[in-house]
Amino acid sequence: MLFSEVNAQEQNNKKLPNLFGSSAVPNDSTVHKNYVAIKDLFDVVSSLLRKHPIAEDNVDSLSTKPIYSIVPAVGYTLQTKLAAVISGNVVFRTVPQANLSTITASATYTQNKQFFIPILSNISIKDNRYKLIGDFRFYKYPQSTFGLGSNSSISNEDPMVYDYFRFYETVLRKIKGNFYAGLGYNFDRHWRISHKGNPNGAESDYSKYETVSETTSSGITANGLFDSRDNPINAKKGLYASVQVRNNFRAIGSNSNWRSATLDIRKYVALPGKSKNTLAFWSYNTYVIDGKPPYLDLPSTGWDNYNATGRGFIQGRFRGAKMIYFETEYRFKITSNGLFGGVVYANEQAFSTVPHSSLQAFQAGYGTGLRIKLNKKSDTNLAIDYAFGTQGSKGLFITVGELF
Repeated sequence: MLFSEVNAQEQNNKKLPNLFGSSAVPNDSTVHKNYVAIKDLFDVVSSLLRKHPIAEDNVDSLSTKPIYSIVPAVGYTLQTKLAAVISGNVVFRTVPQANLSTITASATYTQNKQFFIPILSNISIKDNRYKLIGDFRFYKYPQSTFGLGSNSSISNEDPMVYDYFRFYETVLRKIKGNFYAGLGYNFDRHWRISHKGNPNGAESDYSKYETVSETTSSGITANGLFDSRDNPINAKKGLYASVQVRNNFRAIGSNSNWRSATLDIRKYVALPGKSKNTLAFWSYNTYVIDGKPPYLDLPSTGWDNYNATGRGFIQGRFRGAKMIYFETEYRFKITSNGLFGGVVYANEQAFSTVPHSSLQAFQAGYGTGLRIKLNKKSDTNLAIDYAFGTQGSKGLFITVGELF
């Protein structure tokens, strides 16, 4: 809604709250007539509860004071059925001149009796000279596997149950500009593993690969990062490129010696050129260099660091020693004040089976989604997506923040 030349008293006399335009009229009558106040979900709630308009906040006022966004939600996916979720993030600067730091967390309980808590962090310290990147998770997780490779059939469902703990921490030091390099430690622990086997009685790929009740992978990582994104929560422009080589050793607790490499590239461009709509590209590729990882530590759909790959497919739908993934998403405004937006997206993924085998067929997913501005200061959206994949895969996905 555009600002008009009505005065503040006339605005106060309106009976209905102004939900989709400005929450207050500026005192300065010289404000450009095309100015549109940015709104978020809390502005809407406040407008419904208050008699008078709220003074307009400065959306660029992010400082060392943390900005919190939290929302409860109910979702449905193939992997969880009905799910109750509490999800949120905090965005802050460690010092006024530092890059934005983020911590994202959620807690989920599902109809399939799954319970999981992921906590992800990306913190800039020492005037941006260092980045601390963390990934901590606990899963109590019944989840099926469907075999190895991207040619695996959804009819070969092998129900599994396991508990899982992840501890990843990486310390990066600025080398020059937006380029960082550093070391990290990755720890994956699965225990109380059990499975039922394929429904037709045939030996499952999991049984062929291994049958164990617990596994541990413990490895040192070498990391490089280039990050010129304007906002890690909701990037509008910039480039993100990360490379990691993970070396797992028996000497530090791993069940076996094995190595893997991961390349994660994301690019964001405005389209049209001067608009706030964004065309985003994502390429996520990971493969086993040598050795034999535990089955549940092999690259798999939806098991990247942000659980974001493969919208349209159940988590763990495809698995293998090599994974190639591409996704394109177009993000656009629906309302001029930014309260509502939308996305359309499509992705493709291909997997090999065991280490050193060839890639199999690409599997495509696609969908659309609604974005609701949850916090205008951090530019955090509530993301509600519905996606489709091959062999009848589909699902509703709800999260706080963009998926990549």
